[in-house]
Amino acid sequence: MRSLIERRLLVVTGKGGVGKTTLAAALALAAARAGRRTIVVEVGRESRLPRLFERDAASAGVECRLAERLSSITIDPDRALLEWLQALGGRVSGRVLASSGTFQYFAAAAPGARELVTMVKVLQLTEAGTGRDGGAAHELVVLDAPATGHALGLLASPYTFGAIARVGPIAGHTRRIAELLQSESRSAYLAVAQGTEMAVSETIELEDGLRKRLGRGLAAVALNALLPERFTAGELAQLARLSAPAPAGRDRRRRRTGARALSGELVERDPRAAIDSALAAARTVHERARFQHNQLARLRRRGFEVVGVPFVWQPQIDLAAVGAIAERLARRR
Repeated sequence: MRSLIERRLLVVTGKGGVGKTTLAAALALAAARAGRRTIVVEVGRESRLPRLFERDAASAGVECRLAERLSSITIDPDRALLEWLQALGGRVSGRVLASSGTFQYFAAAAPGARELVTMVKVLQLTEAGTGRDGGAAHELVVLDAPATGHALGLLASPYTFGAIARVGPIAGHTRRIAELLQSESRSAYLAVAQGTEMAVSETIELEDGLRKRLGRGLAAVALNALLPERFTAGELAQLARLSAPAPAGRDRRRRRTGARALSGELVERDPRAAIDSALAAARTVHERARFQHNQLARLRRRGFEVVGVPFVWQPQIDLAAVGAIAERLARRR
């Protein structure tokens, strides 16, 4: 993980709902704690990270300080496209341009335009200004990219427009973005997945897409919400013996007791039912963990560097949980 945060740009993506924003925040926090000035870029209209870091959200396009050496910014692709067209249009106001048919026509007729101007903003953050010590204002830009398919479209946009615009400012931007995305010393790609067949398959498709479109591969895969494998084969055999069927008479009494409990009369008096429920829960969690670890092995057989991120046993991810994940990632070399 240390090599990832030493780049200028780290792109984090994966299947929707696997926790990529949490992992992007954790990696950025680990980088900031390691002394690198870091900014996380969210794409869309919603700013989620300020709330996680207990900060007031800033407007789109405005940096929000999250912690020491750490900030975030939200890029709204529609607004970015409007600002870009306004810059080309000179004195035409944003309000007039947004309401004009020209803007709507261009946005519809130029698929990938929003993605391109979003990447222009990302490029500018990697190149922006200087800090107090004379270095770059942001030493690391963590792009919390959209889900896999949209992320590939976002990353491929400079190549699409580069084939159309060969001169002028668009050509210059597309060339510099392509150089950034292709440079192994300046950029890296991290996939976030969970231990499900669909999420892992999408990660493999992401790798294939990156190879095809950028000539790059994934630097690593973070397998999120990984459950521990708690039981050995011998312990599972012991569990099976503990949950052996009870004598017929006792089983009938347990069913009657359970029925009374369901009807609201008495609580369960037979401790055997509670034991069986606990054993069933233990086996279920074990089977789920074993399936997850099989998916982890599947990724490693494909040659991926995989980092397991343990399941967080709490109803909602908070800043303390992100900090704990950041510490775990920081320990990985």
